[in-house]
Amino acid sequence: MAISAGGEWAREVLSKAPGLDILDDPANKVYPLALDIAGRDNCAVGRLRLDCALDNGQAFWVVGDQLLKGAALNAVQIAECLLSISFFLSDSWKPL
Repeated sequence: MAISAGGEWAREVLSKAPGLDILDDPANKVYPLALDIAGRDNCAVGRLRLDCALDNGQAFWVVGDQLLKGAALNAVQIAECLLSISFFLSDSWKPL
């Protein structure tokens, strides 16, 4: 998959990420803003574009409610993800 100048590659990959909303419509001035994300579990990403400093790099803006999406909620969501893929039932997980 080639990386395109408009960020379509990044948009395709990020659109599959759970807990992430894409708010990126520059023509209509739609960008992720902290005021719009406050009180929501999901983070938002926008301003997807090529990074001018790195070959094949992508630049984007990510916004989240840092008071809500703190360590506790993040830990719960990681645990839910691991349980959904049966991580704890596999041989690769060993308790301390």
